[in-house]
Order: sequence, then structure tokens, then C-alpha cells
Amino acid sequence: MTSAMYFKLVMLFLLVRFTASEDPGFIYNGFRGANVILDGVAEITPNGLLKVTNTSMQQTGHAFYSHPFQFKNSSNGTTFSFSTTFVFAIVPVYPQLSGHGIAFLIAPSRGLPGALPSQYLGLFNETNNGDPTNHIVAIELDTIQNKEFGDINNNHVGLDINDLKSVESAPAGYFTNENGEFKNLSLISGQPMQVWVEYNGKEKQLSVTLAPINIPKPNTPLLLLSRDLSPIIVDSMYAGFSSSTGSILTSHYILGWSFSINGQTQELDLPRLPKLPPRGPREKSRALTIGLPVIAVVATLMMISCIFFIVRRKRKFAEVLEDWELDYGPHRFKYKDLYTATKGFRDKDQLLGVGGFGRVYKGILPISKIEVAIKRVSHESKQGMREFVAEIGSLGRLRHRNLVQLLGYCRRKEELLLVYDFMSHGSLDKFLYDQTKATLNWGQRFGIIKGVAYGLCYLHEGWEQVVVHRDVKASNVLLDGELNGRLGDFGFARLFDHGTDPQTTHVVGTFGYIAPELTRTGMATTNTDVFSFGAFMLEVACGRRPIEPQGSLDELVLVDWVFSCWNRGVILHTIDPNLGSNYSVEEMELVLKLGLLCSHSEPMARPSMRQVVQFLEGDFVLPELSSLGLYSNGTFSHGQSFSDGTKLYPSMEMAPSQPSSAADPLSSEILDLTRLDSVILG
Repeated sequence: MTSAMYFKLVMLFLLVRFTASEDPGFIYNGFRGANVILDGVAEITPNGLLKVTNTSMQQTGHAFYSHPFQFKNSSNGTTFSFSTTFVFAIVPVYPQLSGHGIAFLIAPSRGLPGALPSQYLGLFNETNNGDPTNHIVAIELDTIQNKEFGDINNNHVGLDINDLKSVESAPAGYFTNENGEFKNLSLISGQPMQVWVEYNGKEKQLSVTLAPINIPKPNTPLLLLSRDLSPIIVDSMYAGFSSSTGSILTSHYILGWSFSINGQTQELDLPRLPKLPPRGPREKSRALTIGLPVIAVVATLMMISCIFFIVRRKRKFAEVLEDWELDYGPHRFKYKDLYTATKGFRDKDQLLGVGGFGRVYKGILPISKIEVAIKRVSHESKQGMREFVAEIGSLGRLRHRNLVQLLGYCRRKEELLLVYDFMSHGSLDKFLYDQTKATLNWGQRFGIIKGVAYGLCYLHEGWEQVVVHRDVKASNVLLDGELNGRLGDFGFARLFDHGTDPQTTHVVGTFGYIAPELTRTGMATTNTDVFSFGAFMLEVACGRRPIEPQGSLDELVLVDWVFSCWNRGVILHTIDPNLGSNYSVEEMELVLKLGLLCSHSEPMARPSMRQVVQFLEGDFVLPELSSLGLYSNGTFSHGQSFSDGTKLYPSMEMAPSQPSSAADPLSSEILDLTRLDSVILG
């Protein structure tokens, strides 16, 4: 398959996929295979129930549809109409006592950091409750009366905007369609009930309706608020549910859910909804007849527990060190130290993120007090484990100011724990796309681009082996305290000796950054890294992902859109609008054009990372793209290549690419490399 055919197939696939979603929405009659993201104690049961909380105390649970929706009209900034319906059930352990309620919400992100359980419903905390920057609209189904929030009773429906003090609330119930009579409902009855939430963007009205599952939707809503939500709702929002527990044990279930933007949501197929688990008979208190035997049994179990406590603790932190690991011993951490550093790998306040390889936690090493990031990776193959640890031993010796330092590893059963330097500002993509983060100015972005280029050039040419990263992208570029860019996440990296050919392997990476030849040959090379770096440069300059689902068809693939604008002489129309006019035109044009060259479909037409650094540093002037034979279809003329610098640029003297013979890349022996190497190695 030619590269032209490859891109046509990709475009056809994306056209079909996104044309079908012009009116976003979904329907789930049960949640088996549903596209939702869970955190806290939320889970999906085997029969398809979305169980937002369980019968554990002081916990929160969240469930969000995995993709955001475009809630605003980009032309006038008004909020689109939207509607949703869902069936829920609140099932307390004790029929007359309930824990806290559940809320449907729309929020600017899937994460609700710092949200508390109990009366805060997993939505806010005592600090941010009432903060207008929350941009959260929620419908609470509350079963406890909290005076501090002005609740009307312990069985009500409330409409919350950035605050648990409801702007509108009413006792739980519904108005009959026959005579308009109001019927009370008990939210803690354990029976399924249906909720309809509808916002009319033209009339600026939000309505909430509640009814038992066997009753058609009432004509009269329970709550009706006339208010323009445009100041509260941002362009891109997530829809989902939040709930929490307190000291009274209660489970919260969602049986089915549908949602739609700019259209009436689909009706749920009620007979297809999963069934709630059966509720056991209520047991009466028999303290006098069974209390003493129970106490005796508990005392005996406590004695047995004390006997086995130390043994279990030793087993919990037990490690097996095999002979072949002795070569990598200096890089190995104790599992107990990492467990202590992360407070037992606690998700609530130590979790930094979740990726394809596993979860990443923040930790403080108990002895040195150094802040680290610890990634937990599952690995089942023993032989693969040995090879992986061997590569960790090699990668741990990489030293460069623009690489996230791999400090070491820990191996326990089928799990690997990788320990890295902690980057206080997190990943670059948060600054590009997260509206809660400050926008990086052009000087900072250009410095990050150059820093990543230095790091990649070091991996390709400046170390004793060639390291192909295989996953260069904004989310794998981390920022230190001074906003310097460092390339991290070497989970996909492969090493081979200078002068040898890389081996065929599985195609890995992220869609939009993968070079077209990789899908044909399966061979990751330095050229495929350059392709990913080209997509990364365009991403940073344009503030857009390589594949932009929310864009028009012409703007869907970033490199195609930038090329089209260059071809029409308006390449600066592609820059990130958040930059305004505060940027260097020369630097911006250099990055955009160099990004196009690096993203070339022909591997040998791309520059090496050494040449990329020289262009970025201004050591050589980037020729006009038209002089390189760039055609309107995005390809270069045959016969021209970056593999020989003198072929395209007779006046450009390329320094020889030789591996360092020094065991330590920072040793004095490496100073005999070119001036560029001294810049790269810092």
C-alpha cells in the first residue's frame, strides 16, 4: 500500500466516523461495554449496572462519558440545547436510613480533584464550593438535609450551579398527567426511578422531571429554571454522575442513560435495563441471644489475626531477586519504600494519571525525601521481563537535561514499578488543551520544542546505542519547575547498536503521530521518531491535536491543514489563537515549515534530528519548501533526500554522526564531538 493510499484510507475512515456524529449523543440500556470512565469506588457490575458507590464508608464515585461534547455555538457563544434521561436507584442497607445522594452533572473535565464524600456528593469541597470558576451544573437527588447548604428536607431534588446551595429545589415527586396532582416519592425506596433533564437554548430554560419507572414522562416538570447557562458552561464539557457515602451504608445505581446535544434524547428501552440485585430480608436485633457468642468468635479471630499479622506483612512486601538481576542491582528500589512513598499507592491524592501502560503515582522516597513519579506496569512474560529489565538498566544510564531521568525500577511478581524524576508542572498537553492551565507564550513553546529536539538528537546520535523513542507526543513531554521541556515515558523505547538495522516489531504509538511506513514494515527507526516530532512541532505551534475530531473536514488532519495553508500562502493562519500577536514571525514560520518537512510521507525525505537542531538554532537557513519540490499533494519530488546533507545543500557541512565511546555520556571523552553535541549534552 502506497503512502498516498494509506492517507486516503485514514481520511475515509475519519470522514465516515465523524460525519455520523454531527449530532452528538448516545444511549445505554445497561452499561456492559459502555464508553464510560470510572474513578473512586464506581464500577460496572457483571449484569451491566453502573454502580456509582458501594456500601463502603466515606467514599466517592464518578462515572463520565469518555468524550467531551461541544456545548457552545462557536459563532455566537450561546449554549446549545441538550437533553438527557436516566434511570437510577438508591438502595440503603437499612430501609429507613440512607447515606447521601447522587447527582447528574456536566463539568469541564472528568476529574474532580479534592472533591469530598458525605454531604459534598463527590462534587466539591469546603474550599471550592460556591466558586464561580467551577463551571459545573448538577442535578442533585439528595437524601440528607444539610442545613449549611439550605436543603429544604431530606428527600429533595435540587438544581446546583457551582454550589451545593441549590438555585431551585423541590420535594421528590411528580405531577400526574390526569389532574396535575402531586405524588410524593421516596428516593431511598430502593425502587428504580427515571429523571429527564432538558435545556432549551433558545428559551434559556432548564427543566427537571422525575417519575417512577412505570410512569410515562409527566407533562409538568418538577423544577423549571429560566436562566442563560452560557456564562457557566464552557465550549467543551463532560457529562456524568457523582455520588458519595458517609457513615450510613448505601449503594447508588444507574440502570440506563441517554444523552443528546441539539436534539431530543432517545427514550430508554425500559424492559432491557438490567435488574437490581435482590435485597435480603431485614434482620432483627438479637443482641441478648447472639451477642455473647459473636463477641467470643470475634475475640478468637483477633487472636488468630495477631498471630498471622507479621507473617502477612512480610509476605506483602516480599521480593524475589533472581541471579540475572544482579547486574542491575544499583537501579533497583525496595517495594516497601515505594509503597510507603505513595501512601500505599493511594488513588485519592497520589494518583497523577492513567496511561496505556498503567497508573502513575506521586511519591516521596522515605529516606532521601526526593519527589518521584512511580509508574506501575503489569508484565506477564518472564523472558519479556528479563529483556525489559535489561533495557531499563541501559535506559537508566541516559543522562540529558531534556530527558526525564529514569532512576530505577522495582520488580514484584508480575508487576514492574518504574521510578522517574518528578516533574512539578506535569505534561505539556495540559497547558495546550486544559482551560484551567495558563497559556504558554511563544518563547516558552519555542524553548520546549528546541529542548525536545536536543533530547531526541541525543537519543539518536549522542549515546553509546541508538535509542528510538517510538512515542513522541505532547502528553509525553513533561515540564519541570522552570517550564523546560523533558521527553519522558520510555515504555515503548527500543535500543540497537550504531550501524545496525532495527528489528521488526509490533506497531505501537499514538494515532496521528505514527509514520505511514511503520504500518507497512513494522520497523521503528530514527526516521519514524522524526515524523512524530514533526507532528509534535505543529501541535505546539497550532495548539491543535494531530487529529482534530471537532474540526471541519478540511482541518481534520493537522499536517494536511497546515500544508494547505502554506500552499495558499497563509501558513500563519494556523497558529494557536491563544498566542494572539505575541510571537516571532520568523520563528513561527520556521517551526511550521520544519514540521511539514519532518512529517513527510517519504522517510528519506525527512531531516535527521541533528539537522533539525541546526535549523532551530539558526546554524543553517531552512530553504523554501518550493525549492525542495513540494507538490500540492504534499509529497517531495523523487531523488531528493535529507540522508545526504550535501545533496540538497552544497554549502551545508554536516558533522559526522558517530556514537560516543564513553561509558558515561557526561564524561570528558565526549567533548571531542562536534559543537552541536556540546550543545545537546548540556
